[in-house]
Amino acid sequence: MIVKSAKVVTIGTFDGVHIGHQKIIKRVIKLAEQQGFEPVVLTLFPHPRMVLQKDDSIKLLHTIDERIDILKAMGIKYVIVKNFTKEFSNLSAQDYVKSILVDELNTKQIVIGYDHHFGKNRSANITDLKGFAEIYGFKVEEISAQDIKDVTVSSTKIRSALTSGEVDLANAYLGYNYFITGTVVKGKGLGRTINFPTANIQIKESYKLIPNDGVYIIKSHYKEKSLFGMMNIGTNPTVNGKIRSIEVNFFNFNTDIYNAELKIEFLKRLRSEKKFENLEALKQQLKIDKDNALEFLNA
Repeated sequence: MIVKSAKVVTIGTFDGVHIGHQKIIKRVIKLAEQQGFEPVVLTLFPHPRMVLQKDDSIKLLHTIDERIDILKAMGIKYVIVKNFTKEFSNLSAQDYVKSILVDELNTKQIVIGYDHHFGKNRSANITDLKGFAEIYGFKVEEISAQDIKDVTVSSTKIRSALTSGEVDLANAYLGYNYFITGTVVKGKGLGRTINFPTANIQIKESYKLIPNDGVYIIKSHYKEKSLFGMMNIGTNPTVNGKIRSIEVNFFNFNTDIYNAELKIEFLKRLRSEKKFENLEALKQQLKIDKDNALEFLNA
């Protein structure tokens, strides 16, 4: 994408777009408004570790599409996603600045962390960037060490919280409810036999971080209708399941939604997944779960 109007740009992964990131994004938008420029986020995808270290174990808080949607909803005009490849990683610092920041984006100001590194082998730093700024005629605003620490710590804490199932803590760091986006696919139909029909959710992006196994209170939308319910993440040990699945039981909702794409927000964790003696025992627990969920939702 070639965008010629003047820009205020920030660069980063912004995975989660949490409260630390939001502070930076709001600063970029404010500077752009003050100067009559357009606010831009430049990000890389796939994550460099996926390409350079062939690390397919990395888990991100959001898919790239989710990240773009959140940033644009905040007021970012353009989210420029650069395809990270080995060839891209070999760009010299000056080529990177000249070809992308200057020629492609027409950057007039950059908001960036004091510890930002870029160019081949990440050899250039903010001092080098300020030198390029003098050559190419843009400004650099440095994000403080404390603000950068807040961003780093928040990302780490959010991943840790979700991995242990603490979605309320993760939501506090995010400033909104953590969510997944997936397609409703056909399951085994077991839930329907015990009067708890479920929508099976399939997420195509293997790098998306899924919270710890357990039962959660959730919220979603379908055709402008707000839906609430409970979600089970796990292997269904009561019926000797082996494959991890995501299943949602929506309250007061019986519509056929196969193939629908849903955004599902996590509100609260109810309990861990466990193996029951039989389906009747599972059914009784699900009734208790539903009562607890409704009590939370009605509070």
